[in-house]
Amino acid sequence: MRTYKPILAGVILAIFSLNTTMTQVKTGIEVLRSTEFSLLDGKRVGLITNPTGVDSHLRSTIDILAQAEGVELVALFGPEHGVRGDYPAGEYVENQIDPITGVPMFSLYGKTRKPTPEMLQGIDVLIYDIQDIGSRSYTYISTMGLAMEAAAENNVDFVVLDRPNPLGGHKFEGPLVDNGFISFVSQYPIPYVHGFTVGELAQFLNGEGLLSNNVVADLTVIEMEGWKREMSFEDTGLPWVMSSPHIPHVHSAYYYPVSGILGELYTINIGVGYTLPFQLFGAEWLDSAEILTAKLNELEIPGILFRPIYFKPYYTNMKDKNMKGVQVHITDLQITPLSLIQFYVIQEIYKLHPEYNVFELAQDRLNMFDKVCGTDKVRKSFEQRFLVEDILELWTKDIDGFLEKARPYFIYE
Repeated sequence: MRTYKPILAGVILAIFSLNTTMTQVKTGIEVLRSTEFSLLDGKRVGLITNPTGVDSHLRSTIDILAQAEGVELVALFGPEHGVRGDYPAGEYVENQIDPITGVPMFSLYGKTRKPTPEMLQGIDVLIYDIQDIGSRSYTYISTMGLAMEAAAENNVDFVVLDRPNPLGGHKFEGPLVDNGFISFVSQYPIPYVHGFTVGELAQFLNGEGLLSNNVVADLTVIEMEGWKREMSFEDTGLPWVMSSPHIPHVHSAYYYPVSGILGELYTINIGVGYTLPFQLFGAEWLDSAEILTAKLNELEIPGILFRPIYFKPYYTNMKDKNMKGVQVHITDLQITPLSLIQFYVIQEIYKLHPEYNVFELAQDRLNMFDKVCGTDKVRKSFEQRFLVEDILELWTKDIDGFLEKARPYFIYE
């Protein structure tokens, strides 16, 4: 008993030490700190961030910059969910004073989604430090692009503190965004799974003239050290911080493109409202979870296995309903066609239950489904026969051309 606590403390210390020495990747904020913030010396700084803006010891970029010598942090800007992560998905974020630093916080997910000239008054440098998840419809990259526009229009320098793409840098899936389908969930003509780090994406938006009115931001990307395109997030040695309420773990980012498009219809539960967001497909009216599982596994989709599951959501429009369905298990992230899996699921569900057409059941949600896809051509082609083979060309045709444009903006090998 006398030696238990010291031994336990030693074990904990050893584990912590092992964890920190395993870190291979330095994020942009850590690289910036290693330069003693020379880029920001004497500058008045605005920071766009949220709880994911941390260093490898989970210290907030807000606190790091607020305490940095020679740096004057004068404004914070919050995307969807807010600077401190205290707003749920889709809820407008209000302007307020940050209770920790006393710095004004401006909302970029409320009355405006683009910093106004008044918000940027007196700011020399606008910094972006948010962890992305690699899918186009995740709105933080839309916030970044609009902020770049505002910075360019108001002669404010723009700095991106780069972070890993958790899906790695080799996955590109889905169509580009068609004219008429630009929205906050598809702000720019990039694939649904886009393969960029946020720093690379910022360079792409700038270089390809994709900001409104062809403005070009005075852009600096603080590059990571040690990140390579083949890395999954686990390979980086970095801690994962919940990037939004339904992305609690890094593997949640892997599953988001698996089901997120279908989830816009609210006709099939995708695990949101339960403990496995984006990892499930279920409905109260399914006859058999086991039969659906068998049909999906017979397709032999690379890098994926399915198992039957029964669950009851705690919230959402399907709260307290008994769901039957499948859980998705990714066995090889790099080879599996993440964003097509939801279409395979719809295909097999429709074969078993043609009386339940997920599109007919959600007429008021079709526009949102199409916006997330970036086009209505996918849905219109698919619902003719409910076969994935009918949309494969639509889903893949843009990738080669996109990669030709994208490669010059890659920072990392």
